[in-house]
Amino acid sequence: MESIYGFTFNNSKGEKVSFDQYKNKVIMIVNTATACGYTPQLKQMQQLYNEFKEEDFEILAFPSNDFSNQEPLEGEAINNFCELNFNTKFPIMEKIVVKGEGKHPLYEYLSNRKQNGFTNLGPLWNFHKYLIDKNGYVRAYYLTITSPEAAKVKRKIKELLAE
Repeated sequence: MESIYGFTFNNSKGEKVSFDQYKNKVIMIVNTATACGYTPQLKQMQQLYNEFKEEDFEILAFPSNDFSNQEPLEGEAINNFCELNFNTKFPIMEKIVVKGEGKHPLYEYLSNRKQNGFTNLGPLWNFHKYLIDKNGYVRAYYLTITSPEAAKVKRKIKELLAE
């Protein structure tokens, strides 16, 4: 089982970011899209972020165009859309591939139990959520239909923050 800390990715400006900078934080990783029926979850993600951001909690959004081409935007345009329409303040990364050929190594890890020690389930649609503990390990996932503000999500975040 590997931790998430060995992975790097680019932010929406194309700058390299390492998970190392999120050590000792609980992280929610979400594949997002701006033209999806679930896009309003961005508002719920922001509300969740507001609730826990002072307690070593971070949300990282990874836009993806892998599900019915529902992410037509690129780079800063995605970030601008999210800020303008949902007042997002959590980090939105560069658009990546989360399934199939060309899958980003992060999502290869998230969907491979041999690597992450927890699950083989990759995103089935936009807004699939993974919770990472303070040590960098996958500890939970939630399907698209689960609201970021669902009671079970908040309970798990609180549990992970308390560890």
